[in-house]
Amino acid sequence: MAERAWYLIAADAILLAHLLFVLFVVAGLASIYIGHWLRWDWVRRFWFRVAHLSAIGFVVVQAWLDEICPLTIWEMNLRARAGDATYEGAFIAHWLQSLLYYEAPTWVFTLIYTGFGLLVCASWWWLPPRR
Repeated sequence: MAERAWYLIAADAILLAHLLFVLFVVAGLASIYIGHWLRWDWVRRFWFRVAHLSAIGFVVVQAWLDEICPLTIWEMNLRARAGDATYEGAFIAHWLQSLLYYEAPTWVFTLIYTGFGLLVCASWWWLPPRR
């Protein structure tokens, strides 16, 4: 297989990992609240909650520091090495814009990430994990 193809496969793998990370953060919070009312024990497990809080914490800190996600940087570097099209900016901003034709300044995404992070923190208060 040509070197270019390997770069594209690696870039697509990182894109998939990035998507799974986003799904973990978003679906994780929804699962915590829904799972509470449906009595799902796993949503109160301490290590699940620590992993979830850490994931959104990383996103919030990165947004406040005005940094692009390392996964986005790696993906774009691999695509560039393969001679493929790349995009600028953050993963979420790019795909939201692509899917919804919605443009917003970076601070809007920082505000959204921060609000989401606060909801995750609130879940520790309202629905504390069990050890």
